[in-house]
Amino acid sequence: MRVTIKLFATFRDGRFKVEERELSEGCRVLDVLQSINIKPEEIAICYINGKDANENRVLNEGDTLALFPPVGGG
Repeated sequence: MRVTIKLFATFRDGRFKVEERELSEGCRVLDVLQSINIKPEEIAICYINGKDANENRVLNEGDTLALFPPVGGG
């Protein structure tokens, strides 16, 4: 199945901004995190198709996964 992965802020450092990946059926957000070397505790916001999700959510064909780290400002 094909899934779009979007990374934001510091998650893009040394990785990518947007990437489409071919994943196996039953793949979870956690599996994607492991493949791009991001720990679940580093995730501040995780959206699938614009809706809140967690690392145990199973992805489906055509999903868009968006991952955000904690962001500070001042």
